[in-house]
Amino acid sequence: MTQQTCILIGAPVDSGKRRRGCLMGPDAYRTAGLAEALADLGYHVQDRGNIAPATFAGAPHDRIHALEETIGWTKALADAAQAGLQDGMPIFLGGDHSLSLGSVLGAMRHADTVKRPLFVLWLDAHSDFHTPATTDSGNLHGTPLGYVSGRPDFVGFPEIDRPLPQENIAIMGLRSVDGAERVALQDTAIHRVDMREIDEKGIAKPLGQFLERVAAAQGMLHVSLDVDFLDPSIAPAVGTTVPGGATIREGHLVMEMLHDSGLMTSLDLVELNPFLDERGRTAQVMVDLAASALGRRVFDRPTRAF
Repeated sequence: MTQQTCILIGAPVDSGKRRRGCLMGPDAYRTAGLAEALADLGYHVQDRGNIAPATFAGAPHDRIHALEETIGWTKALADAAQAGLQDGMPIFLGGDHSLSLGSVLGAMRHADTVKRPLFVLWLDAHSDFHTPATTDSGNLHGTPLGYVSGRPDFVGFPEIDRPLPQENIAIMGLRSVDGAERVALQDTAIHRVDMREIDEKGIAKPLGQFLERVAAAQGMLHVSLDVDFLDPSIAPAVGTTVPGGATIREGHLVMEMLHDSGLMTSLDLVELNPFLDERGRTAQVMVDLAASALGRRVFDRPTRAF
């Protein structure tokens, strides 16, 4: 059996929202020992360093924050994702969630090349289904699923020839959805699991059902893990805290099920703001979750002292 390669791609994207700090995320993951954890699990780890956005004009927009810079990041990240998927499993070290505008686009392009369907698992308190025309905040970290699924008004972004089918998307952990997004989502085939459903029924059943669909289609699976999927009591280093998130047990269960499925082909770790962290606590939690997604078992989890 060939040793699998994990490709770390630093994406210090800080243009998707106004609160600064996510640009420090990639180095926080490295400091927390992500590469070492994956190497201990038997992977060949290749760190390609931090990428930079493609050239952008830099003209201010009257309502959208850092529009041109985010377009530049989208172009660069799509290229990096497509190249990374040719060589192994790319893991994007964010950076705010606008990085997924590019990472998912690149995965879509690769999936088209190898003629396999792409599925996306979105682990997030928010649906991120806005467009530049519907966002009240003007922050583009709330738009990636709107973009890749083919919603309009993404002027200047790379064209998407074949949008990601709505039925290939699952959002889990929802607990803060804007009114405009709620209305738009109700008319879609996107699979949505909010925290009430998780509280009532658990997360294993809906996740298992989604993974069965991916497997049946022989699909590729891009997983996008936002820090705010977790409850802020265990992962405080995020600028979009929403109480009532997933527990550490639920987080590890999701990750272990992903590993058991063998379906994950790429991964985003997003919205870590080390400026808001407590002695690296959130960075370490995210590293531990990534390790679970790549094979660390419950009995092998290290003891942490914060």
